[in-house]
Amino acid sequence: MRPCQTLTHSRFLGFSGLVLKARDARLFLPPGLCTHCEVVQDSGTHIVREATIAGQALREIIAFEPQTKVTFFQASGPREGAIVNELFEDEHGQLQLRFYGYLGLRGKQPGGPEEQAEQAWMDGDKGYRSALLSTLQRTRELLAQGRLAEGVV
Repeated sequence: MRPCQTLTHSRFLGFSGLVLKARDARLFLPPGLCTHCEVVQDSGTHIVREATIAGQALREIIAFEPQTKVTFFQASGPREGAIVNELFEDEHGQLQLRFYGYLGLRGKQPGGPEEQAEQAWMDGDKGYRSALLSTLQRTRELLAQGRLAEGVV
């Protein structure tokens, strides 16, 4: 899962969108995919959130690397690993957003039937790929509405 999309706004605004997504995934994921999202700890470098995504309760430690990267560490729930949302400039100086992850299923055989089924779901129209596309769409909508203005988030 390495979708990469060109962004047509500033690094600050792109990062602001990623921070907003970390704080409330319900605003960015496809309707009904995330039914609960609450920040339970907040610091200058990270937050801890509890969420219910795709019907499964999870806890994530979300680390912020200012203007560059937001990393979602799976502290509890069915998956273990990390999901990274990274802003970078390509060889032409265009701002890009890259998503990638290192995930497995907690307590399951790596590459086994459960992980293969999970991967098929994640690649499907209700899985991670749809969440990525929804995040990009919602970020663009918030930009168009002026809700990611400098200093707002």
